[in-house]
Amino acid sequence: MATLNPYLSFRTEARQAMEFYRSVLGGDLDITVFGEFPDMVQDLDQADLVMHAQLTTPDGLVLMASDTPDGMPFDAPQGFSVSLSGNSQAKTQHVWDALSEGGSITMPLDTPPWGGTFGMLVDRFGVPWMLHGDPE
Repeated sequence: MATLNPYLSFRTEARQAMEFYRSVLGGDLDITVFGEFPDMVQDLDQADLVMHAQLTTPDGLVLMASDTPDGMPFDAPQGFSVSLSGNSQAKTQHVWDALSEGGSITMPLDTPPWGGTFGMLVDRFGVPWMLHGDPE
């Protein structure tokens, strides 16, 4: 079975971001650091950077991320949003409140013409989100 999952790139904040997302969305978080593969480490000061992190939520959502060591080019991702939909309006409000703390709201969570609730924000880690709560 094929899957399509968001894979977020960070310079050095992947662990903090993924632990934050686990606190918001719940689930199991697995983290592998570059230091677990000695051939992958070019700078010992960066051995604890995240080579791969995967958050799997009880709802079956999968979010992945990694850090980008100094020896690799890094451009902050742009032109995308992580879209979370299919939740109740109450759960959407809970996730919205958590993700928006320390972030910036692009479009306030409100009732769109198609019903339910919808809003857009950029979280404290610079990741853009679109949240939609189903009509009740």
